[in-house]
Amino acid sequence: MYNMKKLAEFFSHDFEKGCFRLYDSRGNETYYESSSGYWYRYDRDSEGRITYYEDSNEYWCRYEYDSEGNETYFESSYGTIGGVSREVVEMTMEEVEKLAGKRVKIVKTK
Repeated sequence: MYNMKKLAEFFSHDFEKGCFRLYDSRGNETYYESSSGYWYRYDRDSEGRITYYEDSNEYWCRYEYDSEGNETYFESSYGTIGGVSREVVEMTMEEVEKLAGKRVKIVKTK
């Protein structure tokens, strides 16, 4: 986790004028900090979709998307996990059988 409070201090932000915010080149908010010290930040992919979020309360979440822009995976610091991560390895049946050390039969599920 970043020590984001130092970021507002680094820029000598005057909280009397409002919250501190940073934006990327597309105008998407990437960072927010209030005078109370609460902050959050976003990472975005090349399409501007949020891929990571974290805040000063130690909450974080991560998103992944398919080529059509549909959310395919989500996980958070609360232990919530959904979808299928792109980090899943694709294998042929031969590779699966080699790993299993025996023949594998595909079984249909409901």
